[in-house]
Order: sequence, then C-alpha cells, then structure tokens
Amino acid sequence: MIVGPLMPAPILAYYLTPPDYSVKDFYPAAIGEILNGTYQVVAKLGYGTASTTWLCRDLRNHRYATLKIYASRQPQTNREVAALRHINAVLAASAPVKHGGATSIRTLIDQFEIPRSKTTSRANLCLVFEPLGMSLADARKRMFGGRMPVDIVKGVIFCLLQALDFLHREANMVHGDIQEDNILFAIPRKAELKKVEEAEMAEPSPRKVFKTHTIYSSRPLELQPTVPVLCDFGEARFGSESYGEHVMPDLYRAPEIVLRIEWDEKIDIWALGLMMWTLVEGTNLFTDNRGGRWVSALPHMARIVSLLGPPPIDLLKGWDASPVTRRYFDKTELTALEGEAKADFLRFLRRLLQWDPVKRPSAHELLEDACVPGSVPGNLEDGADFEATPGCVSGRMVPSAEDKWSCENIVHMGVVFFPAEESVGLERTEAVLAAVELPALLRMLAAHKGGLR
Repeated sequence: MIVGPLMPAPILAYYLTPPDYSVKDFYPAAIGEILNGTYQVVAKLGYGTASTTWLCRDLRNHRYATLKIYASRQPQTNREVAALRHINAVLAASAPVKHGGATSIRTLIDQFEIPRSKTTSRANLCLVFEPLGMSLADARKRMFGGRMPVDIVKGVIFCLLQALDFLHREANMVHGDIQEDNILFAIPRKAELKKVEEAEMAEPSPRKVFKTHTIYSSRPLELQPTVPVLCDFGEARFGSESYGEHVMPDLYRAPEIVLRIEWDEKIDIWALGLMMWTLVEGTNLFTDNRGGRWVSALPHMARIVSLLGPPPIDLLKGWDASPVTRRYFDKTELTALEGEAKADFLRFLRRLLQWDPVKRPSAHELLEDACVPGSVPGNLEDGADFEATPGCVSGRMVPSAEDKWSCENIVHMGVVFFPAEESVGLERTEAVLAAVELPALLRMLAAHKGGLR
C-alpha cells in the first residue's frame, strides 16, 4: 500500500476545507472507501465552504463520477437538490430535440445520504454528477496568466447565454450565483480520468492523518477545457415571477439585491456582465466588500453610481424623497483591450449592466442580437482558418438558416459576436468626480450601514 506524504501542521491549514472545518459536519471521506455500496473514492478534487468534491469510480456502471458531499445542516442543500430535480424533470418532459443550452447545464445522476455514528443524528447528503474539469477561474489564471483572450471569452459567453436561456425560459429558474468558480469545463475524453486515478496511485496526494480521519490535499482535474458547464445550484430559485431573498456573491450584487427590492432572472444577466469584465481584465469591476455583506453595501452602490450614473427617476419613485448628495471617485480603466475590440466589448457589456432590470436584455435576446457564427462544415481541425461570410458588417455576422450552432466550435474558434451599437460610455478613462442627488438611495444605505436585516 502506497501512502502519500504527511503534511506538517503549518501547511495543513492550506489544505483544510473552510477555516471552521469540523469532522462532525464534514464527512471525512477516505481514498479507497466505497460509498453507498457503489462509488469508490479515487481522489479529492476540491472543496468549498459547504462541501467537498471527490472523483469516484462507479462500480455498478463501470464509469467515473464526481461526488459532492455536503457538510451537515447546510441551508443550500435542499435548494440545490430541488433545483436539480426540477431541471431533470424539465428535460424529461421536453421535446426529443433538447434546448441547445441544456448541454451547458450540470445535471444530477444520483443522490444518497451517508449516515453518521449513533451518537449524532447528522447525515451528509451526496450528489452524483458527471466529472468535469477545471473551473473558468482556474483556466483564466493557470492557462492565460490572469487575463483570458477576448475571443475565447466571447465563445464562453455564448454557451452560457444558451444555458441561461434554458434556465430562464424553459425551467423558469434563476441561478443566483453566476461566477467563475461555478462554471466548469467538460472533459472531452473520459479516458483522461484513468490517468488521474493512476497518478493518485503512483504518487498519492499529501495528507494529514488524525486518529479518526484523514484530510487530503486536492488534485484538480487540469484537463484541456472544452465546453463550459454551469454548476452549483445552491442559490437557485424557481417557480415564481420574482423573489426577495439575499443571493449573489458580494462583489457581483445587482442594484436590486443591494436595495432589497424584488428581483428576477435579470440578476443573472448582471452577474454575467461582471464576470465578463473579470475574465478579460483579470480583476473584478467591484472590489470593496470590507465589513461584510451589508456594511459594504454603501461603497458598492457608490461604485455602481460612478460607473452607470444615477438611477432612472422612475426607479426612485416610492422611496424616501429626502435628497442626499455624496461624492464618488471612479478610477477604472479597461487595459486588456484596445481600439475596436475595446469599444465592442464595452458596448456589449453596457447592455448587461443597467440599473433597470427590465431594460437588461434576456439571455434569449442577447443570443438573437449577438454576432454568433455557425459551425464550420466538416471537422474543425487545429489551426483551421475561419473566413467571414458575406453579411458580416462592423464585426457583426448574420448566420444563415442552415447554420448549426456549436458551443464547442465557438469556444475553439473564439469568434466575435458582440453587436455593433453606439457606445454608451461605461468606461471612465480618468478619475471622475460625481456629485449625485439620489432621493433615498444612499440615505437608505447609510441608515443601515451597520447591518441590514
């Protein structure tokens, strides 16, 4: 039996799940262990604040699977299970020809619970999925040095727009947590997973051994990215026209989330726009979340104002009419792009980042208006050139009715699809000082900067 190197205590903290990791809540899976009589653990893939993920061999169906093992008593557990079941039901009831975005949605294969010792009533829920590769965040950092080429970003966004169009129109669902870490790439050849298993056997991962359990370092699946797949539905909502709960990562919050007003699927469009900026520029457009979610609401809103200007008057109706004047600075400049590519990127981004969610285009509208080419006839070979067909004007191509759209080909080719519209000035190339009168907007935030409830 080959045992991996033991980790010294100082390094151990790096490999733990969250800082408040407790074996009472997180199930201490062991490599080689067989769960539910079916899934043999092969390697640890990663962890989050509420779960750990493991590559397993499905002994019944002779394939590999990914297990997401939730810590006990996590509020998002029930939401994710309900959302995944709903997606499966929608797919089962749909026409034989599935919506194109369904291929970019992670679906549930199986689920079960791991019972714990007799001294505790806690159990750990396990969700079973097809294995996926590295995250969009890892691809940006490890493959592209922090900034992803804009042509590749456009292909990724096309696939995600299809996925969101399926969620929003077919499943009546809001994802609620669009971000780089929740988008993983499909694995083109499942045979690559055998190499991961063999690597773990030949050179076992570092681990820390305790009396009752072992903590392993992660072995991410750093395989060649192909089609992006939307994952992690722990914040998803479905079945209503609007919602009121707190969702979205702090730095991706849409105005309606900060203002605690009703929201709908358009928050996903807002988050997609912010994620596009991060992919291209390598930094977040919003960076200040000091003090926690609601203490940071005031500077977050100030940043939105500095980028987009004051909100439309009709959105302020019904709020406290007392004016509040504050000054804001905006020092943001897009440095990753230049010329027409920069203008096209900002024009498209501005369509997604709008105060009024009603005015944000739907995923379906963005797909219809975007410059999305069809797949190249025949096999797409590495290094093959893509020649624009007639009808491509100002960086905009109108595909023919015969075109068959392919996410994988779009990502491979990285084709421009941003619409050619007049610039609406999202970018500020120099520091801008703004004095804005916002009836109730900032007054409400300032009044609750100690913590909204």
